[in-house]
Formats: sequence, C-alpha cells, structure tokens
Amino acid sequence: MAFSQETGGAWSVMEDVLLCECWIQISHDPISGNEMKFSQMWKKILHEFVERSGSTRTESALSSRWKLLNKELGKWRDALTKAMNNHASGENLSDEIVQAQMFYGATGLGEKSFTHTQCWEVVKHCKRFSIIPTAPTVVLNETPLHDSQASDSPMESPMSEDLPIQKEPRPMGRKAAKAKRGVNSTSNTSKFLEEIARQSALRIEIDKKVQEDDRAMAIEFAKEREYVRKEREYRRKENEERKDRETMAMDTSHMSPETKQYWKLERKAIMRRKLFRDDGPSNTDWLNNENL
Repeated sequence: MAFSQETGGAWSVMEDVLLCECWIQISHDPISGNEMKFSQMWKKILHEFVERSGSTRTESALSSRWKLLNKELGKWRDALTKAMNNHASGENLSDEIVQAQMFYGATGLGEKSFTHTQCWEVVKHCKRFSIIPTAPTVVLNETPLHDSQASDSPMESPMSEDLPIQKEPRPMGRKAAKAKRGVNSTSNTSKFLEEIARQSALRIEIDKKVQEDDRAMAIEFAKEREYVRKEREYRRKENEERKDRETMAMDTSHMSPETKQYWKLERKAIMRRKLFRDDGPSNTDWLNNENL
C-alpha cells in the first residue's frame, strides 16, 4: 500500500507516520512554533507533507486525520500512565504494555486495541504526550476523626431504657476456630491460584495478538517503503527519458555555432547511453565521427 493519491482515500500507516513527523517538525519549531497561528501552522504542515510524499490531500483532510490520531494517541498515553502506576514488583515492560492494552480496550471508545505503534514512537517524547507517573495516594486513616452528623455526647444521645440488653455471643473454641481458619485458607488459596491461571492465559493471548499485529505492521511498512522506492526510481527514469526526447527533438537551426555544438554533444551522449551494450563500447565508436 502506497501513499494515497486521491483526496479522501484510506490513510496508510506510512502517511500517518509522516503526518506525525510533519506535525512535530512544524508545531515544535524552536523559533516560530509558539508564535504561529493555527491556520498558518496547518498550511506549513500541508506544504511539508506534500513536499515529502507527493500526496494530493488537502489541509482539511490532514487536520481531520490529526484530530483522530491525537485522540487515539492521548488515550494510549493515559493507558500507559495507568499501567505504570499499577506496576507491581517483578513485572517488566511487556507486562506494562499488556496492561496498557487492557486499559485502552476498557474505555469502550474506538478500537479495542492500540495499533498506531509507529506513530507513538514519533510523538512520545513531545510535551503533549509525555508520560508523568504519579505515586499512589497514601491514606493514613480512613476513619474520620469527627462526624458532624452524629455526636458521641451522652447528653445528646441518651440510651433508651426500653431496649433489651443483648447478650454477647459465646466465644468459639480453639479447635473450631482452627478448623474454620483451615477451610477459609484452602478456599482462598484455590481462588487465588485460579485467578493467577486466568490472568496468565489472558496475558499470553494479549501478548500473542500484539506480536502478530506488530509483525503485520512491520511487513506492511516494508512493502510500502519498497513501493515508494520503486515509484521514485520510475519517476526519475521517466523524467530522464522525457529530457532526452526533448533534447533529440530540439530545433537548433536558429542557434549560434557554439550552441549547436553543445547540443550536438548532448545528443551524442544520449545515443551512447541508448546504444551501449555489455560487450563493450566499440559499437558506439562511430558516434565519434565529427560529421554526424
């Protein structure tokens, strides 16, 4: 898949990456980035985008696409922030990515998994998308010191004489308490192991999906780069052929002798390139004849 040449066509991964690069280059310019107007900024982004891709997309198309990318990249930044704040001892970067994908999909908005990985690599160091981890809130005492709704004063809350006196339950024996603790401990351990197995299976499945998506995007990106390279080579050869045809068809009857000699040498050079073969330049020796 190459750059879309039609306005309104589907956006490729390479176009999204180029749009992010142009946005970073223009909006974060150290000289004019902070003082630039919004409309002026997008005109410069459009110029840079067209200059580098040869696309025919309009300014409004680039602006609309950036709004979508900006939203998705912002959601991914928030998901990564949550995953970093939820980082447990013994977990690595892969665990954080898996958790971030889960947080991203849990929003219920847009795609279920984040797929703009290459765009994120372009913008992740700019200020808008930088991740600032926050420490968990420390709660010293969840019980309030004072309650404004009720008072503990015996003058304001007298005991009712009509209420029966409740007897305290008989304390449980040591053997019964020990047996109960054993049953609860076994049940909790079983639930804990089941939860660990479930989380591990889910993590393996998500890791596999992420790896498959990354591999597919890498293959697609490589194909796009190869296509663009071949397209540029084709255009270069086509321009060269066009210039050669114009040179060979040029009318030199009205030119000065010096100018005629120049274009004569140019035509000979073109003919040498066209007639040259692998067996050597001997078959082009006749071009050295000055009478041509």
